Amino acid sequence: MPKIFKNPAEMIAARNEWLGSGLTIGFVPTMGALHEGHEALIKQARSDNKIVVLSIFVNPTQFNQKEDFEKYPNTLENDIKIAESLGVDAVFTPQYHDIYPDNYRYVLAENEFSKKLCGKDRPGHFDGVLTIVMKLFNIVKPCKAYFGEKDFQQLELIKGMVSAFFMDLEIIPVAIVRESDGLAKSSRNVRLNADGRALAPKIYQIISNSKNTDLASEELTKAGFVVDYVTDIGNRRFVAVKTKLTHDGGEVRLIDNVKI
Repeated sequence: MPKIFKNPAEMIAARNEWLGSGLTIGFVPTMGALHEGHEALIKQARSDNKIVVLSIFVNPTQFNQKEDFEKYPNTLENDIKIAESLGVDAVFTPQYHDIYPDNYRYVLAENEFSKKLCGKDRPGHFDGVLTIVMKLFNIVKPCKAYFGEKDFQQLELIKGMVSAFFMDLEIIPVAIVRESDGLAKSSRNVRLNADGRALAPKIYQIISNSKNTDLASEELTKAGFVVDYVTDIGNRRFVAVKTKLTHDGGEVRLIDNVKI
């Protein structure tokens, strides 16, 4: 059973002991609702480090819509079982007041890439992401931290933050884990109803096979998605779409990316 730390003071005391003993710390920050994508991160961290720390905190400052935050799945008991099965040493589960004693008065922002793609129509989203990740890094003090390539924009922004602030840790990217039909693993997939789940794999199929972004956007719209964007940057194609084919009739937003 992993050790459960519920506040920063407990986590800091443990990490000081580990680092003082010369143990390397691998860190996997999550918002819970663990799936095979998270498991891939944990397995890589377990392979690389003496100590593996998993954090579970649904960060309200990165949600633009209160409804989306409130409907984010909470599966803490099952998440801890998964962590135990994968050999996680510690699970950090803080509350809002622990992480934001300033009530989010101090904010970390990036002024270029964070304004594009997912950031364009989600003002403040990446401010929330970078702020929480910086706080978690300062609390856990990992040697290596693991992030999935599904959230590729987030990955690039975190790598940039670590470089810009001369932070003494390594960011390890882990490849996207997909369902057998190509759908990228995501905690949001559980909100899809049967029709939504049948439709969702078309995201990967369309962006992988379309000759350009205009055609991809047109095909996604015809399939029934509301397209936020389809954009090529460098050798990678990024997509974000929405659908209301959910269990509760609310809207869910799905993202993906592929090399081109």
